[in-house]
Amino acid sequence: MSQATLPETTTLLLRRDGWRLHVTLNRPEARNAMSFAMVRELMAVFAAIAHDRSIRAVVLRGSGGTFCSGGDIKDMAAARGAEPGPDGKDPLAASNRLFGRMLEQIEAAPQAVIAVIEGSALGGGFGLCCVSDVAIAADDARFRLPETSLGVPPAQIAPFIVRRLGLTHARRLAVTGGSLDANQALALGLVHHLSPGTGLDEQLARVLHDIGRCAPAAVATTKRLVLAAAGAHGDTLSQLLDAASDDFAAAARGDESVEGMTAFLQKRSPQWAEA
Repeated sequence: MSQATLPETTTLLLRRDGWRLHVTLNRPEARNAMSFAMVRELMAVFAAIAHDRSIRAVVLRGSGGTFCSGGDIKDMAAARGAEPGPDGKDPLAASNRLFGRMLEQIEAAPQAVIAVIEGSALGGGFGLCCVSDVAIAADDARFRLPETSLGVPPAQIAPFIVRRLGLTHARRLAVTGGSLDANQALALGLVHHLSPGTGLDEQLARVLHDIGRCAPAAVATTKRLVLAAAGAHGDTLSQLLDAASDDFAAAARGDESVEGMTAFLQKRSPQWAEA
């Protein structure tokens, strides 16, 4: 399979390092607030790599010592004054839904998605953390949902908060405009690792090493199964497990499984594993 051609971006810095793609939010003058342009560029990047198994991990982080300060208020103000489109949809609703589609796309990415959080993760940055597979935070990082204090709901983020933290914590955060320090975020499962700022790259390297031991197609299938299982109950769960058995059989007959089993028997690392 050919490697993806990455799009040109102005709000993101893209750096490919072998099977790792580093995506840095790059609006430090605005504390990496997510403009509509940034949202569209993130969607373009994840669309470009959706079928590229040579990219196995995506690292999201922010420039200038801040992860993401949320949505860009200036863009939202411009949308407030815009005229409805041909479909009659309120421009504010359309732009808000765009952000939700971006979160859906990142969550469903077949690659492992790692968020590295420094400084603050507010609003949309909180949402990006919720859709990552692994979140690493500096031990002085701060997390907050400021939307309700601004008179709006965290509309597109709320479902992902429930999936990440569970209903009880999501409700508390929703009605308090919740603020968390790094240790609280770790305790709730919002993030998985804490490091002093100087240790973030070392922790990231350890996580990437672990990912490098896993077969890329198996990771993609497992992510799809785990995300589907999060909301499956009763007959839906039974149907999911039926489909999962087919996925297992296809994987077990595939090249990755043959290589993995052979490597195990030969007491060596599989071809996809890091040296």
